[in-house]
Amino acid sequence: MTYGYSDIWKISYPILIALLIQQLIGLTDTAFLGRIGEVELGASAIAGVYYIMIFMLGHGFSVGAQILIARRNGECALKQIGPVIYQGLNFLFLAAILVIVLHFLFAHKILNLILSSDSIFQASLAYLDIRVFGFLFTFMMVMWRAFYVGTINTKVIFYSSLVMLFVNVFFDYVLIFGKLGFPAMGIRGAALASVIAEAFALIYFLFYTCKKTDFRLYGFDKFQLFNFSVLKDILSLSTWTMLQSFISIAVWFFFFIAVEHLGERELAISNILRSISSIPFMVAAALGATANSVTSNLLGCKRHSEVLKTAYHIILLGYVIGLSMEAFMWAYPNLTMSIYTDNLQLVLESRRAFYMMLTTYLTTVPGLILFNVVSGSGNTKLSTLMELGATAVYFGAVWWIVLYLKADITWGWGCEHFYNLVLFSLAYFYLKKSSWYKKHI
Repeated sequence: MTYGYSDIWKISYPILIALLIQQLIGLTDTAFLGRIGEVELGASAIAGVYYIMIFMLGHGFSVGAQILIARRNGECALKQIGPVIYQGLNFLFLAAILVIVLHFLFAHKILNLILSSDSIFQASLAYLDIRVFGFLFTFMMVMWRAFYVGTINTKVIFYSSLVMLFVNVFFDYVLIFGKLGFPAMGIRGAALASVIAEAFALIYFLFYTCKKTDFRLYGFDKFQLFNFSVLKDILSLSTWTMLQSFISIAVWFFFFIAVEHLGERELAISNILRSISSIPFMVAAALGATANSVTSNLLGCKRHSEVLKTAYHIILLGYVIGLSMEAFMWAYPNLTMSIYTDNLQLVLESRRAFYMMLTTYLTTVPGLILFNVVSGSGNTKLSTLMELGATAVYFGAVWWIVLYLKADITWGWGCEHFYNLVLFSLAYFYLKKSSWYKKHI
């Protein structure tokens, strides 16, 4: 295994394209709902972050499994990978059912308590009561994604996301607006379209795996319903990655709740900026996933001396790609934001916050990459503590600037810099000052 710039790019670009395609799905929802009304646009932001917050529990579990898969891949212990996948799928299926039951028991009370606008509350609940069934499919998908990222075979992720995009755009159009004989469901149609798209993507993963994967090579030929020894190994890593993933999105959810108290207009602006910011962030996220998997693979084949050098290559690549995207956005802000709304006044009021949002990428890249190196080394407990430290600073900044001072939304978006800088500092000094590579998993 060697990881120069071209090798990093070969691993990263299918993940990046897949994430960008998934972002296009969010763009489609936002663009369609933005033409129905500001309430639907704001509600989709609240409901979307609520959904992602829970989804990140499943994603966090898969990250821990991915670290274990990548380590076994680096050690050439391939037959031990299949049992990890099976136990992960069983665990996440039960988790999805539990999440759905808890949603219908408690979501109404929780949203009613934290939202000040009744119209946004009703629209958010209408969306989530359908959208929550998507966990049955997304929780399964993240385990297959962990398998293909951990074994450095990332192209399938791109193709599954492409399937999800086409299915989502089609059903968004016909269900939101009521085309081709379907009823006009509005925000409920957007939720149903997403669930259908996720189901199709999971089917593609299963079809590809059955056709292209050597079941005996990876130990898929020996199925066990529950193997508590393997599940314990996964949870020793995943418990912490689940917690850190949930916390990072929970504070993001807190940010949108804080903005909602400023007004429906500020919430609509922030939803537009959230969608736009996700585009360059996907670059950092794809490279972060690559850093995580590459770190674990390198440690598996006893080449820890190459990890930090590879991480710096990944950071530089992140700047080259991401800042190229942002340069276009910076030059054409109105054009960029007009994709999400045709309300010119809303676009004009978003301008200053838009520029602030773009600057956060500068601190996101190094913080996220080095954080993933720490996590990929198997030190998931410590990486969670780093996440908690950065989150506490971000939480305090949002509370002070948005809720207490009720400052312009521009400064609310600037709070992201505090989070990124704390995360980078903690990860950097740890990787420089300790024997992090000796962690055995």
